[in-house]
Amino acid sequence: MIHEQIEEFAATLPPMRALAGLDLGTKTIGVALSDRLLTVATPLETVKRKKFTQDAARLVEILRQREIAGVVLGLPRNMDGSEGPRCQSTRAFARNFSQLWDGPITFWDERLSTVAAERALLEADTSRRKRAELIDHVAASYILQGVLDRLRNLRSA
Repeated sequence: MIHEQIEEFAATLPPMRALAGLDLGTKTIGVALSDRLLTVATPLETVKRKKFTQDAARLVEILRQREIAGVVLGLPRNMDGSEGPRCQSTRAFARNFSQLWDGPITFWDERLSTVAAERALLEADTSRRKRAELIDHVAASYILQGVLDRLRNLRSA
C-alpha cells in the first residue's frame, strides 16, 4: 500500500523490522537499509537499471532477504516544491512496484540529498570514480535517515 503521509506509513510498520530507502535515478537505483531499531540508515548497494521487471525483482529479493518492513522512495521535487516529470516517474514506479511487493511504501522529499551525499564523499576524500559508484546508495541513506529522524520525532511527541 502506498502512503502519502508519513504518519499513515508509520502506523503500518511492525515493530523491530528494518526499512529500505530507494533513490531512483534514470540509470541506477540507490539502496539503503535501516537497522531494526529504526535509528540509522546505511548505504547498501546501487542497482544498475535495466527493465522494470528486472529492477523490481532485484529489489524484492533484497527486501525479502533482509526482512524489510517498508520502503521509502525519494521524491525528486523541484526546488520550489512542485512536482515535475521525475516525480511522476517515481509515483508510477511506486504503483507498479506495489503490485509486486505487499509492504507499505511512502515518499520522502529528496531535494538536495544527492548534494549532501556528494559533499560527504568529498569530505571523505573519495576519488571521482569511487564517488560515481557510491553516490546513489549514499543519497538513498540520506533519504532514509530523514524518514528515520521523522519517525523518532513522531514516537517522542
